[in-house]
Amino acid sequence: MLPSSFPGISTAAGPAPEVSDGELPGEMAIVVSNHRDANAIASYYEVPVHYFPPVSLNKVRMEGCEMELEQGNIDLIVLARYMQILSPRFVESYPQGIINVHHSFLPAFTGARPYHVAFQRGVKLIGATSHYSTQNLDDGPIIEQDVTRVSHRDQVAELVQKRRDLKRLALSRAVRGHLHHRILFYGDKTVAFD
Repeated sequence: MLPSSFPGISTAAGPAPEVSDGELPGEMAIVVSNHRDANAIASYYEVPVHYFPPVSLNKVRMEGCEMELEQGNIDLIVLARYMQILSPRFVESYPQGIINVHHSFLPAFTGARPYHVAFQRGVKLIGATSHYSTQNLDDGPIIEQDVTRVSHRDQVAELVQKRRDLKRLALSRAVRGHLHHRILFYGDKTVAFD
């Protein structure tokens, strides 16, 4: 699957509006997506959107197109709903500059429907993790994590909604920490300052 949402944030001056009304010290420069639903939010903030239909290009060609679109002005790439392994060339082009977010069920509950499996197993906690992307899938230095309890009354829909909320929190905190230069690398780990 191709990336569904691939916003780039530039900390340099540019034509795009400030992210989230000035909450973050940067500007949303571009959104690359294989879902048309990214158009609404991007157009609200007057951010250019480039749509790549699923399977329209092979991965190497698509990543090349994405890199051409950003033209060296992107300091941070935020992966949202991204379901593809990045190529080594792409990761090397943005060292410590790609943040991904996913549910914390990995590797226990992998696959397309992890919340259904987690529900069947009776999980008591769910969570989300934001990390820097590396060439090793979901193995990059962790920036931010969050968890919440699951009740026996929660159904799959409630687990999915709680996951969405947690992913938004974990991702926004990770991006904020990165843009405010509050993340230090220490070996394969990060130290995140409040």
